[in-house]
Amino acid sequence: MDTPLAGAFAVLPSYLGHHILLSAAALALGTALSLPLALAASHSARLRWPVLTFVSLIQTVPSLALMALFYPVLLAISAASRSLTGHSFSALGFLPSLIALTLYSMLPIIRNTVTAIVNLDSDMIEAARGVGMGPTQRLLRVELPLAAPVIMAGVRTAAVWTIGTATLSTPVGQTSLGNYIFAGLQTENWVWVLFGCITAAALALLVDQLLGLIEIGTARRSLWRVAAGMGILALGVAAAGAVIFNPAQKPAYVVGAKDFTEQYLLAGVIRQRLEAGGHATSLRGGLGSAVVFRALAQGDIDVYVDYSGTIWTNVMGRRDRLPREAMLREISDWLARERGVRMVGALGFENVYALAMKRERAQTLGVTSISDLAKQAAHLRIGGDYEFFARPEWASLRQEYGLQFQEQREFQSTFMYRAVANGDVDVISAFSSDGRIKGEDLLLLSDPKGAIPPYDAIVMVSAKRKTDKALLAALKPLIGAIPVTLMQKANYLVERPDAPMSVDVAAQWLDKQLPAPK
Repeated sequence: MDTPLAGAFAVLPSYLGHHILLSAAALALGTALSLPLALAASHSARLRWPVLTFVSLIQTVPSLALMALFYPVLLAISAASRSLTGHSFSALGFLPSLIALTLYSMLPIIRNTVTAIVNLDSDMIEAARGVGMGPTQRLLRVELPLAAPVIMAGVRTAAVWTIGTATLSTPVGQTSLGNYIFAGLQTENWVWVLFGCITAAALALLVDQLLGLIEIGTARRSLWRVAAGMGILALGVAAAGAVIFNPAQKPAYVVGAKDFTEQYLLAGVIRQRLEAGGHATSLRGGLGSAVVFRALAQGDIDVYVDYSGTIWTNVMGRRDRLPREAMLREISDWLARERGVRMVGALGFENVYALAMKRERAQTLGVTSISDLAKQAAHLRIGGDYEFFARPEWASLRQEYGLQFQEQREFQSTFMYRAVANGDVDVISAFSSDGRIKGEDLLLLSDPKGAIPPYDAIVMVSAKRKTDKALLAALKPLIGAIPVTLMQKANYLVERPDAPMSVDVAAQWLDKQLPAPK
């Protein structure tokens, strides 16, 4: 039987290997940058303040935001490199995560190093000068040996921070132990959430103890302790590299997914069909709307499912309204012309943003449409997912209906549905194909002014895969084959509060309901 725990162990080598390599690279680079800066700052009062202020300011930026900010910067650099040299690099995943984590690791190393050296016994420094030691000799023979335990304590703190923060690299496309946490939260797989947290904590504690062994060895001048600690750490990094860079496991197709259940299910169906044809795949899940499309256009992922309204408003910047079929043609033509992306087709269902209320609450207030809601909004509370209130659809709703709510709150989508079910909010920005609409007895409010555009689920492939016969053969039987009722049922298999299925099992069930690949 495929249990959540068995599924967690099945992907552990990949997730753990990526996490170790990312953390090790960030810590090594952070240490290499921090020590020279710290040594310079410790001997120059003029340099000390700006260095410490800079690394302290970095800590005030939320780590996930820092990773996300580096993605468009790297994307622009990659595009410039392609135009100038004909070569580009992947701006998704490893690089933005590495840069952000490196910056995060620097504060404890620099602060501890500066503190240790500045506070050394001045008599000992004078004695070193008195016996004729120059600055370099004093640094190597006196200052660093005496400061080493405090410096190592900073490295240990940086290691724990780095390993913990690396779990937040999943939304920018970097595989890590955070994949357990983000996927588990979206699909209410609490076994995966707990498994990811425990594994990340265990890794951080293990690395901290090994660095502690090196610290003790340095303080006691014990070479075997230093060698043992460094050797085990090196073996761990080498083992992670062997797992990740094994050519036999290199994926042929990279499937992208956003950060909610339906996306994981559809990505699972695509992966199953490709793997049934003998093709290796990997998943880059938990991506934001802007990140996932850029990743496809850049060629960092090969295929994913998006929604026509998202492409129309967020990517194309269109605010006009066209009939559904005309909109799909315009999107297909624009994607091919402007980004080289191929729209394979629409899957047959729509997952539109829709304001929803508990049916009983809506009936009590006499609300069936957003027009009715606007009259009551000043006394009601609305909840949305992380993206909704920053999207053009929300601006359009407010403009068309004059919505002004008493309170506006943001939730991870799983907890958003719980919030409306428990009465913490009165209205939410639901998704029309979500199985929890029926499960929680929600009423979708009609949109008589058409403020929200159509949201047909569409499959897109990258420029480098647009003529790939194997990929297109796996995708084309899905076009027009998934009605909204089937998608709602598949979503609810994962989201139901009693005996939920794992995403993999639900994806297998959904795949069996669809036409087989030819």
